Amino acid sequence: MTDRRVVIAGGHGKIAQHLIEVLTARGDRAVALIRNPDHVNAVTALGALPEVIDLESASVEEVARVLHDADAAVFAAGAGPSGGIERKDTVDRAASVLLADAAEKAGVTRFVQISSFGAGEPVADDAEDTWKAYIAAKTAAEEDLKARSALEWTIVRPGGLTDDDATGHVTLSAPPLERGTVPRADVAAVVAALLETPSAAGKTVMLTSGDTRIEDAVHGV
Repeated sequence: MTDRRVVIAGGHGKIAQHLIEVLTARGDRAVALIRNPDHVNAVTALGALPEVIDLESASVEEVARVLHDADAAVFAAGAGPSGGIERKDTVDRAASVLLADAAEKAGVTRFVQISSFGAGEPVADDAEDTWKAYIAAKTAAEEDLKARSALEWTIVRPGGLTDDDATGHVTLSAPPLERGTVPRADVAAVVAALLETPSAAGKTVMLTSGDTRIEDAVHGV
C-alpha cells in the first residue's frame, strides 16, 4: 500500500483508465481530470476521484487547487485522431504546459509526461499535416518540461499504441529505439512504476513491447 495521491490529466483516456486501475489496486488515490461531466461515473467506477475541469480554458490557479496535496502529476491527455490541427497545440502542448505550471504552483514535484515516438525528431517532409502538428506539439511540451528545474520529470515516449492485453514485459531505453508497438495497459504499468522510481527523474525513455519485466526495465532506467 503506497497511498500516494496522483492527479491524471486526460483521466478518461484509455491509458489513464488502465493507470487508475493499477494505482487503485496498489492503494494509491487517483484523481482523474476530465473535461466531459458525462465521464464522471466511468472514472469513479474504476476507483478514481473525478475532477471536471477543461485544461483548454482553465487557469493555472484552478488547476493548482486540484493539485493541492498531490504527490505526483501525470499528463496523459491528447486531442486524439479527430482533434484537428489546432487542438494538437491546445491539448498536446498547452495543456501539458498548464499542468506543469500548476504543479509548480502547488509544490508538486513528481511529473510524468506521456509523449510519443517521433517527438524530438525530424518529421518527414511528406508526412501528413496532422502528424506534423502532433509531433510539433509533443516536442514543444517535452522541451517545456525539460526546462523546469523545479520538477522531477520523466518523459515516456511509447510506440504505436494497441488495446491488446497487458504482457508485463517491455523494452524501455533512452532514445533512440527501433519502432514498435505496445499495449496501453503496459504503458500504464510503466508509468505507475516510474512514479515509484525517483532515480528516473530527468530521463526521457522510449517504450515498446519487449522481453524485460516492467519492474526490471524501470529499475534499469
